[in-house]
Amino acid sequence: MTALTLSTAAAAGLRADAIVIGVAKGTASRSAGLVVAPGAEAVDAAYDGKLAGVLETLGASGAEGELTKLPSPAGFKAPLVVAVGLGDEPGKDDAYDPEALRRAAGVAARVLTGSKKAAFALPVDGPGAIGAIGEGVLLGAYSYDAQRENGAKNGRAKNGKAPLGEAALLGGKPRDAAHKGALARAVTVSEELNRSRDLINMPPNDLTPEAFAAITQAAAKEHGFKVQVLDDKALVKGGYGGIMGVGGGSAATPRLVKLSYKHPKADKHLALVGKGITYDSGGISLKPAGHNETMKCDMAGAAAVFAAVVSAARLGLEVNVTGWLALAENMPSGSAVRPGDVLRMYSGKTVEVLNTDAEGRLVLADALWAASQENPDAIVDVATLTGAMVLALGTRTFGIMGNDEAFRAAVHEAAEEVGEPAWQMPLPEHLRKAGESQVADLSNMGERMGGGLFAGLFLREFVGEGITWAHLDIAGPAFNEGGPFGYTPKGGTGSAVRTLVRLAELTAEGELG
Repeated sequence: MTALTLSTAAAAGLRADAIVIGVAKGTASRSAGLVVAPGAEAVDAAYDGKLAGVLETLGASGAEGELTKLPSPAGFKAPLVVAVGLGDEPGKDDAYDPEALRRAAGVAARVLTGSKKAAFALPVDGPGAIGAIGEGVLLGAYSYDAQRENGAKNGRAKNGKAPLGEAALLGGKPRDAAHKGALARAVTVSEELNRSRDLINMPPNDLTPEAFAAITQAAAKEHGFKVQVLDDKALVKGGYGGIMGVGGGSAATPRLVKLSYKHPKADKHLALVGKGITYDSGGISLKPAGHNETMKCDMAGAAAVFAAVVSAARLGLEVNVTGWLALAENMPSGSAVRPGDVLRMYSGKTVEVLNTDAEGRLVLADALWAASQENPDAIVDVATLTGAMVLALGTRTFGIMGNDEAFRAAVHEAAEEVGEPAWQMPLPEHLRKAGESQVADLSNMGERMGGGLFAGLFLREFVGEGITWAHLDIAGPAFNEGGPFGYTPKGGTGSAVRTLVRLAELTAEGELG
């Protein structure tokens, strides 16, 4: 992964392949046209204060994500200047938004694939900006190469070039504890988020439930937390009817993985539950042609939970975090669950399966009830759960539901704080009636309209009484089928990882729960 350093060196004398600067759209009240952002003063001065005009001549407007290259001025050791748009210039007393910095750094890091070193002279007004720029660089430089010829060995991307080797963050103070701490946090969270991307991008013939469980065990040994794995025999014995019902049709048997990070001074307990369908064919209710190709990503919720628990352990957060990964492969076969079958869940409730492609809620139901038995202060589940949520919120925003309005709002605020678009969604009680069954306690399907909300109502049935709970439906942003943007690559995105880590931090700080 790209190495990050803090540097107070002058931009002109720094040996690098490129210098990255920020530009913005000037506001009518302050200035018109393109504005050179703080951090690029030395570059602007070398152009006799005319850098904005030069960039405008080249077509730059300062729009977010826009990138313009030009030769460095005389006297600079770096041969190239890369100007990245930050969007609208902030007000006179305001700083640039961390997410704008994160995205700009990501765009530059991706474009500078193949470069050995780049200096990032973006606006830095404190540790928050350092962290945002660091995250943007590391997330933007990401590529998944393990399946290419010698890809895992030489780290080469599709175009044959290695990711950006080193990024020097100008304006960062190497001896400042706050700056060093922000950079270290950025490295930890970005490394684990990128690990979740690797898992999402991994082909399903490599990432079976058993293989996923083994990966968590290796991480636990490295980072000092505990793992308990229930295999198919233990799941049958324990009465986990939801997980076994979904995974019963595959030769790759299911697993329930419990990750336990404990801090000796912690007095709060946050439980995270992730949907881990390592491949979703739809089962007997087979998905139509054209809907199967990306279904390796249906374990993105479990990947996010895994990454968040490892991050909490590496950061040493003063909170107990338990992660539950409900891992199964949903396949059609003679042993697969059928529409009309009734499953007895781990909670004891029975569920009539009307559609085997509504399988995520079945594995989550068992994991939610298992998490509830420890009576945590709060439970947050994460899942690529419903196409209905994609229709409602699009491909870049995840939905948040829950049984406590204040907690739901706090989760939303945490998501927005770390730069993950999210929206609060209701749980209308009238939709619950559609899930009643004539032969079981409830069914796994409700009305077609509002399907994402019904799924949330279904999950609520398996949360222990009195436990605060939120549900994140990340079906839209978990897998990017379009082109890369900002620091988001094509393929697995790592959606919700940063939100979960921030929730763990807030819990540790006593500001949540």
